[in-house]
Amino acid sequence: MAKDIPTSRVRRGAKLGKLVADQAVRGVGVTLSMVRDSDEEHLARTERALVDAAEDIVTVLGSMKGLAMKAGQLLSMFDLLAVFGTDAVPPRQRERFQRKLAVLCDQTPHVPFARMRAVIEADYERPLDTVFAEFDEQPIGAASIGQVYRARLADGRAVAVKVQYPGIDIAIRADLKNLTLVMRMVRTVAPALADHAIYREIAGHFADEIDYRIEAEHHRVVAETYRDHPFIRIPEVFPELCTARVLVTELVDGHRFDEIVAMADSERNRVGEILLRFYLGSMVRERRFTGDPHPGNILLARDGKVIFLDFGLFKHMDETAVEFEIACIRAATEYRSADLRALFVEYGLLEHDSPATSDECLRLLYEVSGWLLTDAEIKIAEDTAATSILALIDPRRGHFENWRREYAPAEHAFARRVEYGTLALLGKLRAGGNWHRIAREWAYGDPPRTELGVLEQHWLASQG
Repeated sequence: MAKDIPTSRVRRGAKLGKLVADQAVRGVGVTLSMVRDSDEEHLARTERALVDAAEDIVTVLGSMKGLAMKAGQLLSMFDLLAVFGTDAVPPRQRERFQRKLAVLCDQTPHVPFARMRAVIEADYERPLDTVFAEFDEQPIGAASIGQVYRARLADGRAVAVKVQYPGIDIAIRADLKNLTLVMRMVRTVAPALADHAIYREIAGHFADEIDYRIEAEHHRVVAETYRDHPFIRIPEVFPELCTARVLVTELVDGHRFDEIVAMADSERNRVGEILLRFYLGSMVRERRFTGDPHPGNILLARDGKVIFLDFGLFKHMDETAVEFEIACIRAATEYRSADLRALFVEYGLLEHDSPATSDECLRLLYEVSGWLLTDAEIKIAEDTAATSILALIDPRRGHFENWRREYAPAEHAFARRVEYGTLALLGKLRAGGNWHRIAREWAYGDPPRTELGVLEQHWLASQG
């Protein structure tokens, strides 16, 4: 039986504080060992440290759930070996570490059904069997703030019922107060992800996730936006059955992300293009998008459509932010470095007197987003997202000193979160394509060059 989720700020802060300290000490120990160990000894020590670190993160964050676990899920998307200051870890150890950390995405501890049933009945103010004709007590999935169950309505429709963990609202509020500790933990493992703007933005949205009625409205908007889409499917939501702590949606079935990864190149490339069109295309074209790209939110239906789940983290982009994104793509694509730097300054991304030159701005953008700016077929490697992020924080790359003190507006930081999250998914798929040609549809209004692009263009025309 799972233990209660710790809800007090002191208890949760103590857990996070110990985790931060342990990771820092472990990282220093590995670095110092390089001086005295042989290559073989250092490799063994590094492997032990990696495994211990992953297990600590899974154990502590997985038991806490809430905002801390959301941070862990975010970290599981990227290559975290930078915390140990080495690129020399062989693939076997690297993969073992990532597998350990990835447990946070879909193998969280389960809360007994009796306690979850109490949440459902309290919100509906009536017995469970008067709401659902059938209800399977065995959860089919677990998320950072709830568990998902299979059920059936009186009219025979199969539904997925997401129920919040009891006490998770209190735990999240405690985590928001302890946000500084969460940021210290993230900075220890992946400094680029600890930007204060993006974490303030995520914290604000995560507070909204406590009320599933807000997520239900987000879900309804996205489902309506993509209704009858040729290759994207959003399950229906049942707003009349959604409460603050219970979310009811259409039950869907399909291949999980790890199954997609094992498919043929052509299918992985196709899914990769769909991910790009959904996550980044929605941001640029619709001015609203889901901010949580990760494997647990993606299924491949038998009819070939990609199913997207979970709309708790949802963002509206204002016109200025979208215009800035498009203008930067155009300036970089056309190698107008002076214009690019002027855009950075005008938007507030760079101080006017910053030592970063125009050419350095252009070079940085190509290092972090070159996969979108280069007109060529590019196969995304698994470490591409981490390499892009490290361009900003690795002193050896030449950008660290110029950019370490710059302030990223929240919307820009959030857009980068979606870009790098999408890039990490493409890396896990090892997907290939001319990503720039797809981006030109949004940045320049170019006609589509892919079969999926043509299908989407026809669908958009039919939507008026």
